Amino acid sequence: MELQKYDGNIHPDEWINDLRTYFNINPSSKDVIIAISLVDPTIKLSTDINSFEKLRNELKEDSSFTVFKNANKRKLQLLKYIPGCDTLKFVTTFRKLCYNGEINNIEEQKKYLFKTLPISNFNDISNEFHVKMKNVSSLNELIKEFEDIILEKSNIIKSGSVVALKHVATGKYLSSIKNLHYTTGSKKQLVFAGSSDFNLNSLWNIEFNGEFATSFDTFALRHIKSSLFLGINWGYSRSYYKSPSTNHTEVSCDGNETKWNFRHSKLENDQVYLKSNDIINLGIEKKYDYDGNKILDGPTEFLRSHDIQFTIRNDAFQEVVCHNERLGGNDVWCIEFIKEHTWSA
Repeated sequence: MELQKYDGNIHPDEWINDLRTYFNINPSSKDVIIAISLVDPTIKLSTDINSFEKLRNELKEDSSFTVFKNANKRKLQLLKYIPGCDTLKFVTTFRKLCYNGEINNIEEQKKYLFKTLPISNFNDISNEFHVKMKNVSSLNELIKEFEDIILEKSNIIKSGSVVALKHVATGKYLSSIKNLHYTTGSKKQLVFAGSSDFNLNSLWNIEFNGEFATSFDTFALRHIKSSLFLGINWGYSRSYYKSPSTNHTEVSCDGNETKWNFRHSKLENDQVYLKSNDIINLGIEKKYDYDGNKILDGPTEFLRSHDIQFTIRNDAFQEVVCHNERLGGNDVWCIEFIKEHTWSA
């Protein structure tokens, strides 16, 4: 520990505590004379200081301490939390600035912390902040609740994120293999439920308008390895191709229709945003009827997998389809956040 002089650029309490640690002295020690000698001569002290407590009080009464506190308050006003930054460093800075500015009132601390939040999605974060902070009564609680908010927001899936979709019933990931095509139906790049360990064949970019996906939006899933979009296909007569084993609607990469939507499979889950490890149903709207006529607000079919397999080149694949039957356990998927930015193939 390096001994430093006092020139108004450190909180008096912190400086005196550092001195006591350095000299291993107590509040009534005559070594207060040493402490006085370390005070910058531009700070005028009385000649009758005989204790560390009196020294502390005089330093706090000096105009330099008022400037010091106000400078830290201005830094607090400029402090911003940037999503993805080092949260520990941010929290340490916030607490230090509150300490230096002698902002000890919890309501005032809440106001300063609230002002650090990002403007994007402000209403959502604002409402959550005020709900969580309502009964907070200490800075320690304030930081814990803030961390909970940040942790929850970090799990929200953003446009451009790399995700994987695990079929809950079988534990296998939605997959495709570049340049491996169906031998029936559309003969487009096949989609199947593959390994129970995700790999590059089971990674997808999720793409949508806006920053976050909501249950009111549609989105696209671009296969990382092939850069093709997950979807369904129809032929020249606008009739949809059938899956190789069960004759449901075929699912492939490079589809005619590629806009998906989601809903949380548990009805009691009323959250809006799509988050990592959410359990969901994936749906896609058909644009044509069985006679090939274009329709508005067409029926939604849901993504399903099951134990039924099909073979290509003597290799067996677990079928993935879309269907309009009653939803069940085979229609449930877990979306997993893998990486923030696009992976190259």
